[in-house]
Amino acid sequence: MNLGFEKSINLGDGRTISVSTGKLAKQAHGSVEVRMGGTVLLATVVSNHDVRSDVDFMPLTIDFREKYAATGRFPGGFLKREARPSDMEILTMRLVDRALRPLFPDDYHAETQVMIQMVSSDKVDMPDALACLAASSALAVSDIPFDGPVSEVRIGRIDGKLVLNPTIAQMEECDLDIVVAATMDNIMMVEGEMKEVSEAEMLEAIKAAHAAIKVQCQLQLDLASHVEKAATKREYSHEDHNDELKQQIHDFAYNKCYDVAKQGLADKVKRSELFGAIKEELLESLSEEVKEEWAFQINQYFKKTQKEAVRRVVLDERVRLDGRDMNEIRPIWSEVDYLPCPHGSAIFTRGETQSLTTVTLGNKMDKQLIDGAIFQGEQDFLLHYNFPPFSTGEARMKFSVSRREVGHGNLALRALKQVLPSTDDCPYTIRIVSDILESNGSSSMATVCAGTLALMDAGVPIQKPVSGIAMGLIADDQGKYAILSDILGDEDHLGDMDFKVTGTKDGVTACQMDIKVDGLSYEILEEALNQAKEGRMHILGEMNKTISEPREDYKPQVPRMESFTVPNECIGAIIGPGGKVIQDIQKRTETVITIDELEDGQGMVQISSDNAENMTAAVTEVKNIAFPPKAEVGEVYEGKVKSIMPYGAFVEVVPGTDGLLHISEIEWRRLEKVEDALKEGDVIKIKVLSQDPKTKKLKLSRKVLLPKPEKREKQATESAE
Repeated sequence: MNLGFEKSINLGDGRTISVSTGKLAKQAHGSVEVRMGGTVLLATVVSNHDVRSDVDFMPLTIDFREKYAATGRFPGGFLKREARPSDMEILTMRLVDRALRPLFPDDYHAETQVMIQMVSSDKVDMPDALACLAASSALAVSDIPFDGPVSEVRIGRIDGKLVLNPTIAQMEECDLDIVVAATMDNIMMVEGEMKEVSEAEMLEAIKAAHAAIKVQCQLQLDLASHVEKAATKREYSHEDHNDELKQQIHDFAYNKCYDVAKQGLADKVKRSELFGAIKEELLESLSEEVKEEWAFQINQYFKKTQKEAVRRVVLDERVRLDGRDMNEIRPIWSEVDYLPCPHGSAIFTRGETQSLTTVTLGNKMDKQLIDGAIFQGEQDFLLHYNFPPFSTGEARMKFSVSRREVGHGNLALRALKQVLPSTDDCPYTIRIVSDILESNGSSSMATVCAGTLALMDAGVPIQKPVSGIAMGLIADDQGKYAILSDILGDEDHLGDMDFKVTGTKDGVTACQMDIKVDGLSYEILEEALNQAKEGRMHILGEMNKTISEPREDYKPQVPRMESFTVPNECIGAIIGPGGKVIQDIQKRTETVITIDELEDGQGMVQISSDNAENMTAAVTEVKNIAFPPKAEVGEVYEGKVKSIMPYGAFVEVVPGTDGLLHISEIEWRRLEKVEDALKEGDVIKIKVLSQDPKTKKLKLSRKVLLPKPEKREKQATESAE
């Protein structure tokens, strides 16, 4: 019985990656297992044979799931089963999708589903760095047309040394963390974050990643050579063409579209109207029979003609769609403190792209809980990106958060988290929300810029401002190319590259690159990075005109917060039985109190409140429990009468310490009953007269703090008695 085939590679540090096929999921059109240490991924691919005739795109679905059983855990929540994908799973899906999608033939439109499951993990190696290798390998051993193989690796840098596929523990030490996808010949995708590295350092990491990827691509070819069905890819015919009609449309529309593109109109709506008018004129020139029979193809041929015309205008005339120079940035205006009530807010507008961004500062109770198969914990910096339909002038249903919104929000988060202050300088949980109000390209980069402005408006002491820019590329097969700064949405769709770069004045903090053309040289990539740096510096200069550094203090509506440490053994006393003590303090002082145990035998107490007096009261009470003050002989205190006895009253001198105020020490006059002068709950000033050295009991006096009566008054009092 044939149990399949297996190939493996050595990473050079004792770790190996093996890929096998033929054992599992044999009814899928392609399936493989990828193993690295204790991490095992199962990838399958199925592609339908039947295709709708009106489909002009690749209906590709990438699904990645982490099975909780892989790490011996139960899923959280009531249902106790895997449900909707987590953000981490969605981000992994996007990494794989962006690497695979450009490599399917342009005319292949069969619905295709790639499913990747993490079925085992020892929590040592990151599964996302292996997911693309698994997906591409499944395609390699199938009969599905695919211009691969392709693979991805993660490159980290520790102490100046590049590390291939760093472990989860090593990633905490990395100052550079990027995932690179590539074929044998070309870089396809780059995404990652870094602590202000130079463009040259980033390029060096990409080259190192490509060298490792070539080995993984060869591994897939070797494995596929043992699989019979992979030798011959399936035949398909998904498109009906009319070459005569295609040429007719090209002849009719090319020059007209060329002339519109050459005008360099900044107004997206106006450009769309002019291109739309050409299409209407085209339709009027065609017979009803042709329009009815070839309606789908007419639309596609016109789009291709328009794309060709726009690209040639850029390459031959050096004129962009909106009339800008290749390296010119669209007009920028921004405002901070735009909204009166949020803790921080900003508007950032670049051309026809606009972000309204807010910052909210919260306490530890506002942290995002993470309960994944591999990662559990809390996240104290959140960034949410929203892309409503009206931002592009559309009306459509919007249900849940899209994968695109998750991905763009994550890119902006990675860009900004590099400059956040330490928890000592800013103990708040920070949430940024970017609502895109207009969009014509680079909305994720507008989010980075608006997020920086809103953080500074909120008074968050970020280390440096961060700006972002999206770069584009248009190239032909003759070696002619144009690198475009701050691309429009149309330039993104019509171009060969979308390269987003964020950073401070001192270096890059995050990047995301998708390349749609074969043979992009490192020289062009380096040129694009340097041109991006020029654009980032210009944008930073414009942002600095609005606000150049964080406000000196938080706004009045921001909850104030105080943190201090207490001994671990005091935590129980602060919380009290069933949380009774801490809940009582929170209720009376209207504060929020959290306590975390630290590794050094200390507990971190954090108290937040909108009221300064309440904050002071809560801090005092908690500190009095953790560090009970001692009553000193001869000192005066303000204490509360706790109980009354026939012979005197017990008064709380300091929290947790009572003393006896004898009836003879209450007042100078003679009292028959303690109740004649005091009642329970009274707050009075008392002086500690003495302390019994054995029992530690305190003897108090109130009368020594009162004016002593004159002698005549005393005699008169005695005569009356």
